[in-house]
Parts: sequence; structure tokens; C-alpha cells
Amino acid sequence: MSALITRLSSTLRSLALVALALVLSFGLTACSGGKAKAPTLSAEDIAVIERQAEGFLSARNRLPELATLVNERDWTFTRNLIHGPMQEVGREMLYINQRLLPAERPEANKRADALKEALADLDEAARLQDANNLSKAYIKVASGFGLYAQVLPAQVQADLKQA
Repeated sequence: MSALITRLSSTLRSLALVALALVLSFGLTACSGGKAKAPTLSAEDIAVIERQAEGFLSARNRLPELATLVNERDWTFTRNLIHGPMQEVGREMLYINQRLLPAERPEANKRADALKEALADLDEAARLQDANNLSKAYIKVASGFGLYAQVLPAQVQADLKQA
């Protein structure tokens, strides 16, 4: 009987060592095997983002003109600028956000929504001819353009500066 227990104990010990060796083998392979590359944007994604960013930045470049209209309380032309040259900004941000890396999209969507809301508030203040809210809304619009521009990939920002 004691020989049987000794043999069974030895077999279990061997089986445990084999199991441990397998677990370690798979664990080490999974951890150190192929080094994972950081996710990157494809050339096609960069091209789409650059194309849409040009329109976004073109609208952002109209901020001094918008500031003048707001300061002069020019209700009509303030609304015309929002509904004209700045109208496509929401669509451009949507296309940009769709091409960003998945981890970057929630923040980009949040900033895009804030900018669109600020533009809507500015339009409403101009429609109501509310000078106090017009100035506050303009500050939010200008800030929104600046914050959203920060989500553009560094490569796109560099390429657009060179252009």
C-alpha cells in the first residue's frame, strides 16, 4: 500500500510539473512573443483627415471676421457666416472623427459636439439679438475651434502648416 501511495504521489508531482511547464510556456509566449505595434493611422486615413481638416481650418480662419461681426452686433451677417462658410464644420469633424484611432474618438466626438453646440448658441443669440449671450457664445466658439484642432493627428497638423 505504501508503495502505491509513493508511486501515486510521484506521478501527481510529475503531472503538476508538466502542467506548470505548459502554463509558463504559454504565458511567456503570450507576454513576450511578438511585440505589439502601437495602432497607427493608414495613409488613406491621413489623406481623408487632411482633406477634411482643410475645410475645418478654413472655417477656423474666419474667426477674426466673426469676432468683428459679433463686436459690431451685426446680427444678420453673424448668422450668414455661421450658415455659410462655417456650416460644413460639423460634417468635416464627423468625417475626421470616423478616421481617428478608436481610442481617440470619444474625446474628438465630445469636442466636436461642444463646438457644434457653441455655434448653435451663437446663431440663437444672433437670431434673438442678444448682445450679452452673443459675446459669451463667440468665446465658446473660438475656444471650441482651438480645442478641436488639438485632436488632429500631429502628422496632419504638420502637413497643413507646410501647405
